[in-house]
Amino acid sequence: MNPIHPIDQLIAIMARLRDPEDGCPWDLEQTFRTILPYTLEEAYEVAEAIEREDMAALRDELSDLLLQVVFHARMAEEGGHFAFADVVAAICDKLIRRHPHVFGAAELADAAAIRVRWEQIKAAERAGTESGESNGILAGVARALPALVRAEKLQRRAARVGFDWDEVSAVFDKVEEELAECRATLAEHSDPTERVHEIGDLLFCS
Repeated sequence: MNPIHPIDQLIAIMARLRDPEDGCPWDLEQTFRTILPYTLEEAYEVAEAIEREDMAALRDELSDLLLQVVFHARMAEEGGHFAFADVVAAICDKLIRRHPHVFGAAELADAAAIRVRWEQIKAAERAGTESGESNGILAGVARALPALVRAEKLQRRAARVGFDWDEVSAVFDKVEEELAECRATLAEHSDPTERVHEIGDLLFCS
């Protein structure tokens, strides 16, 4: 008899832990929201292992992160939404769709052309969603990201459509302009919301 595949074993273990009859009480009381902090923590621990170039730690942290995926998928399956196999199928479909130069007939000259095509495909995907959200160039940037990380990602998106400066000197000019506006809002005892907006503009161009 062939031994059980490790991923199948992991899925079976998770199902047992969530078994209403003889599962683990702690695992049974968890929800998507209560597990979310652990998911984020594990992602950061993966990042830390990569920064340290510690491959043994990376293996362990990736396994912890994989557990989070399986945990969420199991809860979704219990709710009749989707199962782990659907998660895997979704990423397989996405990778094939976003690499037409590998899995299709498209010919792309270099990494830059591949990046452009990748963004075009993502834009088409966003346009086809039924979430009701905007599908413009800034759509799809998770609101749950840490503020500075989200700001940086939004800036990179904007730069792709030319919303950026060609010369560093222009950046300094803009920084001085926004700094002056920040000072003005403080001197005029303006509305706190306006101050926040001006500080945000300064951060954006910095």
